[in-house]
Amino acid sequence: MIKNICSKAIITFLIFICATMSSRGQTVTKMTKTPVNVENQISTLFAKGKTPPFSFVYGGVSSKEFIRKWKHTIEKQKVEESGVVRYLATYTEPRTGLKVECEIKGYPDFKALEWTIHFTNMATANSKNLKQVKAIDMDMDYPVEGNFNLHYADGNHISKYDFHPRTLTLKPGESKLMEPINGRSSEGDYLPIFNIESASSQGVFVGIGWSGSWYAYISCKNQKRISIESGMKTMDLYLYGKESIRTPSITLMYWNGDDRMEGHNQFRRFVLNHKTHKINGKNAPYPLATGFNYKDPAPYTEYSGLTEEYAIAMMKRYKQFNIMPEVFWLDAGWNTGAADWEKGKSWANTVGNWTVDTTRFPRGLKPISEEAHKLGAKFMVWFEPERVIRGTQWAVEHPEWMLDIPEHNDDTYLMFDLGNTDACDWLCKYIGDMIEENGVDHYRQDFNMHPDIYWAANEEEGRVGMKEIRHIENLYKFWDYLLKRFPNLFIDNCASGGKRIDMETIPRSAPLWRSDYYHYDDPDGYQCHTYGLNFFLPLHGTGILQTDPYAFRSSMSTCLTCNWKITDKSFSIYEMQARLNEFQDIRPYYYEDYYPLTGIDDTTLDNIWLAYQLNRPSDNSGVIIAFRRKACEKNTIEVKLSGIKPERKYKVTDLDKNESVIMSGRELADRFVLALDKPNQSLLIKYKAVE
Repeated sequence: MIKNICSKAIITFLIFICATMSSRGQTVTKMTKTPVNVENQISTLFAKGKTPPFSFVYGGVSSKEFIRKWKHTIEKQKVEESGVVRYLATYTEPRTGLKVECEIKGYPDFKALEWTIHFTNMATANSKNLKQVKAIDMDMDYPVEGNFNLHYADGNHISKYDFHPRTLTLKPGESKLMEPINGRSSEGDYLPIFNIESASSQGVFVGIGWSGSWYAYISCKNQKRISIESGMKTMDLYLYGKESIRTPSITLMYWNGDDRMEGHNQFRRFVLNHKTHKINGKNAPYPLATGFNYKDPAPYTEYSGLTEEYAIAMMKRYKQFNIMPEVFWLDAGWNTGAADWEKGKSWANTVGNWTVDTTRFPRGLKPISEEAHKLGAKFMVWFEPERVIRGTQWAVEHPEWMLDIPEHNDDTYLMFDLGNTDACDWLCKYIGDMIEENGVDHYRQDFNMHPDIYWAANEEEGRVGMKEIRHIENLYKFWDYLLKRFPNLFIDNCASGGKRIDMETIPRSAPLWRSDYYHYDDPDGYQCHTYGLNFFLPLHGTGILQTDPYAFRSSMSTCLTCNWKITDKSFSIYEMQARLNEFQDIRPYYYEDYYPLTGIDDTTLDNIWLAYQLNRPSDNSGVIIAFRRKACEKNTIEVKLSGIKPERKYKVTDLDKNESVIMSGRELADRFVLALDKPNQSLLIKYKAVE
């Protein structure tokens, strides 16, 4: 009897010790084979008396040592969005009054949750030092032993390798550090979205919402445990009395399945349902667009030679030839001074002159937008408000809002101090008024500079990271202002191409020009970008100059910009019409499930096949797009289709040959042969289940 009592006491003590270690140290989530219940997960992670899934160092002490003793509340909030729950968890320091508020949103249908942490100094005196803020700091224990696979993608390099998919196997004791470069969230080697796959046929998608410098550190503790840490790359500051800041948002989406693509497609659907800008309750219609004869005539750059009369004539010509876009896109070069090429001026060195060039557009841009509307299209205009050239209008009129690096040469850019509240409020109204006065339907924002060196050069002593925080906070404030003032607006997010893609820009915008990879004679690069980015995002686009099927299909995705020179007699109107009809037919498939068919080894090689599948569960149909590159010697390749119902029959149609066959789902899933007689050719195949 005494022995049994002692045994029970020992067991109880061990259970208590294990539970205490979990709650007093790292936050640990015990994963099971059962799909995650999101509300239960929120209640567990942010429970009273438990270390939350984030951490920070305050006054030189880790929050893990004290936050369980702070005053704690968690309240469910009202929410209007269907399929969403909201909570607010608050932790308040009893003596100095530092308040930590964690805004939490859950998406039960997608097994996803997200949170954003806000710090507020409730006192009137300066706070103690705040640093090492990890927006997520937690471990996950899985039920099956094995290595972990980290599936991630390159960021943007302006190269063929942009968004290249990668997989890294992490064994116990191994880790991976990911961070962008130069202060833009997807510049460099990493996209801030990745998928961690366990050995137990389940995993977690992680998304970071911060449009500046973030980091993520993934480490494999043992064969069941993976650790995730992420936050701002640089932050070491104090808060003034009554001052507040926000930090990067974190998105977690849990998935179950034998194929990691189940997780990727669940994430794509999550983005489309809850992380895509809505207009009248529906996803914003990111467009098929066209320009106005790009760089016409030489030596003008971009659209610095365009005039009102020429723009309107071009639009009428598109209508005449029955190749109408959904949006006419006026990119760089419409501003004052951009046409003075004889003085060495261009669009690139006149940003900051944000007035319309009245020599070329004496009535502003309104006549162009009115003509677009008359023809049944929308009008989009390019801006770049954060970069300012010395001597331009904004630099002269508002020097107090310019961030400078004094030791740089005189021709260096200035950066608009978006983090300044007065500057941000002024910018909101200024750009908003320009949009309204000129009848602009859609707003394109570029950002061709490295902001991190400007933030660092202008920090207050003892407040490292504050310039970045305020800039990023007000970027979101600016975009949210535009979207509220203009309910039918959408925003194109460009930062030298797709260098500012993250979980905060995605709901507000889309990268219609995902890379500044200017090698238009190399369509294989555009194939690579589509192939890689589709693992993570359904909405993105690029440009196309050619009309041949191989090049055109290389650029196809949800959005497309046709920079065709319709005044060039070498272009065929019939080919343009055929390509646009093809795009309109295929585009809906990009909005559902995606499967790579040719692996993720080096996709940039010119001696390979590259092929992918777009499967549409909504009507049991799909598309296969395949390319045999110029140095590829194999005229066939075998692939296995996914999302196919083995028991069904499918009508499979080669759209180039207009030939169809009936095949079983089992055949398509086990061994489907793609064939092309010659290199540098493409395949476009549709399939649909038949009774």
